Amino acid sequence: STLSSSSAASDVYKRQVSTQSTGGFPDLSFYLVSTMPSKKVKKTQESINSRLALCMKSGEYTLGYKSTLKALRAGTAKLVLISNNCPPLRKSELEYYAMLCKCFIHHYGGNNNDLGTACGQYFRVSSLAITDPGDSDIIRTMQTGQQ
Repeated sequence: STLSSSSAASDVYKRQVSTQSTGGFPDLSFYLVSTMPSKKVKKTQESINSRLALCMKSGEYTLGYKSTLKALRAGTAKLVLISNNCPPLRKSELEYYAMLCKCFIHHYGGNNNDLGTACGQYFRVSSLAITDPGDSDIIRTMQTGQQ
């Protein structure tokens, strides 16, 4: 018990020192280290972005929630991408429709600004449906990633 109390005391000392060195505000640098994306996550994000850019040039797609739902209802969607800050109700509705039409779904790692930028657009995109991938192999890579 003496060992644990001494380590607890050193933790309190470290906290006091860290708040003194930052002008009274707690030092949050240890939180930043744990939230940084790993190299593997960055690499897969870059590969998805490059495949998506190729699909935007050579394939067919629909941008936005309403047109994605229309493509899912018509059964023409082959892959649905959803941004990570899409509202939960919309996300669950898109997942449900995708399950009914047996279409693949991918939760994009970035927010709607990042997804819009990856599509080459200057606006926010919460979801998109790829109806024809064109020269891109994005659907094949998503199939192997989900199995």
